[in-house]
Formats: sequence, structure tokens, C-alpha cells
Amino acid sequence: MNRHIRADWETALLVCRKCSKKLDGGFGLKGKTPLAKALKKELGAKGGRKSKIGIVEVKCLGICPKHAVTLIDARKSRDWLIVKQGTDAGELVAELGLKG
Repeated sequence: MNRHIRADWETALLVCRKCSKKLDGGFGLKGKTPLAKALKKELGAKGGRKSKIGIVEVKCLGICPKHAVTLIDARKSRDWLIVKQGTDAGELVAELGLKG
């Protein structure tokens, strides 16, 4: 028998771990913060299932853009985003429509 555990997530953002590792950060004020961490900070997401938005680092998504990270918003899973190194996390959050 399977158990179901409830999460409060409204959506999930999938961030390619391999892209982030290749950039050695690339986001934040000094350009040393990984995208997932920068998004969590911008959204105030503490992580875990009680958060409103899940930000999950996943294995390689197979796109491998140069100087960028692949990101998938679960609400629009057909449209993957290529986030250029140095992109402001606040602008990205606004583009995704996650914060008014």
C-alpha cells in the first residue's frame, strides 16, 4: 500500500543541477550563488513540503546551454526556460508570475 503525503506547493520549479554546477554559482549580488538558492532567497521559500513553491534541483535535463541554467516551471511544463548567468532573481520571479 502506498502512502500519500500532502505538500502545500502551488507549483514546483525544476532547476538543472548540472548547469548550475558548470556555472559555479552565477547568480546573486556577487555572482556566486546557484540559481536554486537565489530563487529560494527571493521567494522566501524555506524549502520542504510546507513552502508555497517547491524549488527542486534535478539531474541533467539534457539541454546544456552555455553560460545559462535550464529551468522548468511545473505550471508550464511544455515551455522550458534558459536563464542566462547573472539574471536578476527578482526579474525572473516576476517573469514567472510568482510574485506580484
